[in-house]
Amino acid sequence: MGTPIGELIPRRPLELSELSGRKVGFDSYNMLYQFLTNIRSMDGNPLMDSRGFVTSHLTGLLYRTASIVEQGIKPVFVFDGKPPELKSRTLDARNRIRTDAKEKFEKAKADGDLEGARKFGSMSTRLTPEIVDSAKELIQLLGYPIIQAPSEGEAEISYLVSKGDLYAGVSQDYDALLFGCSRLVRNLAFSGKRKVPGRNAYIEVEPEYLELDSVLKTLGISQQKLVWLGILVGTDFNEKFPKIGPKTALKIVKNCNSFDEIVSYTEFTPNFDFAEVESIFLNPSHTDKFDLSFSAPQKEKIRSFLVDQHDFSLDRVESVLQKIDKALNQKGSQSRLGDWA
Repeated sequence: MGTPIGELIPRRPLELSELSGRKVGFDSYNMLYQFLTNIRSMDGNPLMDSRGFVTSHLTGLLYRTASIVEQGIKPVFVFDGKPPELKSRTLDARNRIRTDAKEKFEKAKADGDLEGARKFGSMSTRLTPEIVDSAKELIQLLGYPIIQAPSEGEAEISYLVSKGDLYAGVSQDYDALLFGCSRLVRNLAFSGKRKVPGRNAYIEVEPEYLELDSVLKTLGISQQKLVWLGILVGTDFNEKFPKIGPKTALKIVKNCNSFDEIVSYTEFTPNFDFAEVESIFLNPSHTDKFDLSFSAPQKEKIRSFLVDQHDFSLDRVESVLQKIDKALNQKGSQSRLGDWA
């Protein structure tokens, strides 16, 4: 997902205390995919309740957002709207990959191959409307703001950061930089030890802070040329140029001042409208219809939703609610509910 330009992008470690008292916008689809992919049982299946409804994302939302709120961070959840038409080919390709992975997952389970089951189970992750709706319900019950973007969530986040309504965006995807997000935080939704795909090894993942001005200065290019760079290596809206990686793409955009020059330089004519893809990033749709106020958690409804409907442990839910209460009522802290509105 997103554009593969990570190796070029400067970043620094982030202490969570740096975000205390600040509103940050989560790319909700990106976050939910992380939870659904990583929070799974040993056999590769996602967590489910007794009715067979997937609950991995609810587990992630409950525990991770509680730990974020404990740091005084104010989470705002931005959801994708209707994707641009140019994204349909990418979405179709992803669906084919997930269907294939699902078949391999079932075979691995039947063969007793737990490692393969975990691998292909993660690859088969789908974000269904039911999963999205249940995530929104829990977020609302917890009292956090939700913003429905007209199209790409990262575009809306970038707009809100530019206006000063949000301090930073939170996403694993570097696409946020192409949309003009001036401050981007990675690894906030899922930090700690993470398994390396395809290997029996784990790496320590810590929160990172990326600043668009620093990125452009380090690379020596403009925002427009950063978008060109992304287009060359592939985005959600176009296929990559053949045999061109991030470093080569950077050299090309530095030497070219128009798309015609890029086509001439690469001797490759793409089958997509370059200007249309560029416009998605430089002139994205956004909305000003949102409410950034926070409210107290609706404890009884949270208990009913998680414990009664989805078989969560009452003791664990109570423990999380107590942590949130403590964070919101901490004396002298910026995280008091009255300071969040």
